[in-house]
Order: sequence, then C-alpha cells, then structure tokens
Amino acid sequence: MISVIIPVYNAEKSIEKSLDSIKNQTWKGEFEIIVVNDGSTDQSSEIIENYRKENQEMNIVFMSQENGGVSKARNTAMKIAKGEYIALLDSDDVWLPEKTEKQMGLITGENKNIDFITSLWNDEKVGFPYSINLQNQMVDVTLKKLLIKITGQTSTAIFKRKILENTGYFDENQKYSEDANYWMKISEKNKMYLLPENLVFAGGGKKSFGTSGLSANLKEMEKGIQKNIREMYQAKRINFAQYLFYFVFSKLKYWVRPLRAKI
Repeated sequence: MISVIIPVYNAEKSIEKSLDSIKNQTWKGEFEIIVVNDGSTDQSSEIIENYRKENQEMNIVFMSQENGGVSKARNTAMKIAKGEYIALLDSDDVWLPEKTEKQMGLITGENKNIDFITSLWNDEKVGFPYSINLQNQMVDVTLKKLLIKITGQTSTAIFKRKILENTGYFDENQKYSEDANYWMKISEKNKMYLLPENLVFAGGGKKSFGTSGLSANLKEMEKGIQKNIREMYQAKRINFAQYLFYFVFSKLKYWVRPLRAKI
C-alpha cells in the first residue's frame, strides 16, 4: 500500500484536482490518502470533507490541525501512515495518470536497489550535475549533486517506509528549502534515483523559484540552502574545503537567480 501525504493550506481552488489525479492513477495497488488541513482559512476543509464522502472507495483520512507549516503537516501524516511506501503530493499539484505505475514498477522491481525515487516535473529537464545512466536509464542522486542543485520536486517523490525509520522526518522549524534538507538527510543511508520522465504538473506550471509561493522569497530561500550546507558540514558528510566550495557556489547562484526568474 502507498500512503499519499497531502498537506493543505488554503487550497480550495486546487485540492480536488490533486485528489482526482490520485483517483486517475493507472497503478492497480492500494492507496491510503492522508490529508492534513494545516489551519486553512478558506473553504478547503469543507471541500475535502465533501470529496471524501463522495469518494469513499478512495480510503481518504482527513484531519485538521492549527497552522504549523508544511513540514509539520507532512510529519503529522507520515507518523500515522500505514503504507509500505510513502508518496508526497502538494495540494496545488497533480500526478499524471501513469506516474505511480512507472515509479512503483522500478522501486519494487527485481534486482533494483532503489529506496527513493522522484521524477521530472512540468517542463524540467535533466541537467548538470545530473546525467542519465545509460545502463538503467535513470539518474543517480547523491549528496554532492544535491548540494550543487536540488532535484526531485516534492510531489514527484515515492520512497520506502524504512526511510522514516533510518532518517526520520522533515525539520519542522525550517520554512525554506525544507525538502532539500530532507533529501540530503535521506541520501546518507539510502539509494536515491530520479526517473527522467515528466510525471507531475506542479503549481499550474509555475517556475521552481522566483514567481510564487515560498520559493518567491529568494533571500529566505538562500538562508535555507545555506543552513542545509552547514548541517552537512556539521554532520561531517563534507569537509571544510567542500563546505567553502558549496557556500560560494550557492552565493553565486543566489545573485543569478533574479535574472533567471525574469526570463
């Protein structure tokens, strides 16, 4: 069974499409859908409750909590998840119909040592420092690559339950680049890959930074990225020379981002 984790905050215009995208999956396995209303002030709660009543076959677990941020909402859901696999889906994103089937075919396949798998999203393409492995047609994801460029948008991720046990949960105190922080921690004890196919339509097609949502605040985003680099150094997963390199590299990207966002 796959436990699908959906944090919701003021998503009355998009949450039904997100839930529909689960219902329309071609994968024939069982889903547990855990929706956490994180203190929404719009009609999200009523819409979700009505959807659950009208689609009782979908096994939707719905709960509400005071607003605590997306990481806390995800953690709340993951702590009660029963599935052998965990999938993340944000409330303004949709999965393409074949998304789950393709990823589960790989993560459960014979002779495949895969613990965590993501995909491309919107019009994303594979670029430096990532490349497609010609043997398995997938992209290896490692800490050093993640420190240069984050890949694996949150709603593309599916991973084995053991990651909750050997890595833990999202940092609830981190508001920016929190997914990158979690991916980096996961990379220590788990095999991570990206399937180079565009299987998620996120945020109405918005760019990954500089236009809307949390990522629009580039200054705070950079603080989150620097926190991630510092944590990896403190955990002794990179040495001091590497820390300086990633620190400077990130700062250079920070100055370039506003220009890229205008393109």
